[in-house]
Amino acid sequence: MHAITIREPGGPDVLEWAEVPDPTPGPGEVLIEVHASAVNRADVLQRQGNYAPPPGASEVLGLECSGTVAALGEGVTGWQTGDPVCALLAGGGYAERVVVPAAQLFPVPSGVDLVTAAGLPEVACTVWSNVIMIARLGVGEVLLVHGGASGIGTHAIQVGKAVGAMVAVTAGADDRLARCAELGADILVNYKEQDFVAEVRAATQGRGADVILDNMGAAYLERNLDVLARQGRLVTIGLQGGVKAELNMGGLLYKNLTITATSLRFRPVDEKGAIVSAVTENLWPLIEAGEVKPIVQEVLPIQQATEAHRLMDTGPFGKVLLQVRP
Repeated sequence: MHAITIREPGGPDVLEWAEVPDPTPGPGEVLIEVHASAVNRADVLQRQGNYAPPPGASEVLGLECSGTVAALGEGVTGWQTGDPVCALLAGGGYAERVVVPAAQLFPVPSGVDLVTAAGLPEVACTVWSNVIMIARLGVGEVLLVHGGASGIGTHAIQVGKAVGAMVAVTAGADDRLARCAELGADILVNYKEQDFVAEVRAATQGRGADVILDNMGAAYLERNLDVLARQGRLVTIGLQGGVKAELNMGGLLYKNLTITATSLRFRPVDEKGAIVSAVTENLWPLIEAGEVKPIVQEVLPIQQATEAHRLMDTGPFGKVLLQVRP
């Protein structure tokens, strides 16, 4: 088969469409004929040589895909060849075929086409597992989403509104904030011109945020803790602002705060399977009802992965997809 390979660590130009060995499903696994994949920040880091895949995972980029079931490994039940699916991957999505544990398969939500479905697994699992399963965002609470215009951010806005929360977002341009508002964001903060602590406090009568979904890490730690309400929960899913920061434990004790940091890619299959099941049961109906919609800026042919990675550097609004088959 063909897949996008990395000639050597570096910029987008190191990506090449080349022949690689065909994958074969083992026990409990499913072979997918890939129709589309999606570009995630982790793919960019891996291309640069800064994010190795988990042991035993494919070296091919791609943390999610959509397609049809081509073959079933020993012991797999509940799926048949030809079924349209999308999948959460540890790697391998930028290819014509990929093997994935059956526990990490989703049915394609009704009303979503097979190509667009490729952009759902990573954002859906990330947002639902962190905002709902870990942080327990509730009705009437305030969710602050950093990077509101990203794939994760655009999805988190909609999930927050669907569960009855007020949603605050940060973004670096007013036009991007306006599009976040169209998705339901209530509090809009241009982080280049405004202080999100002051803006969120002002908009919540001094209360602050109950839950923060953070992609910045160290750079925002102090201010994130400052803006959290009493019993607030900070969930960090990215480290774009660095990995080390000084932490005042007194503030945590005074406000009874909780800090959690999670990754999705390195979780064992049983944990990923539990997230996939929860997303299928609880989030897929919201997508099928139109309350949460996939947000896709552009779909490019898989052979144009280089251009897709360049587009990631510009900060797309929502997801960038790579189409493998019509």
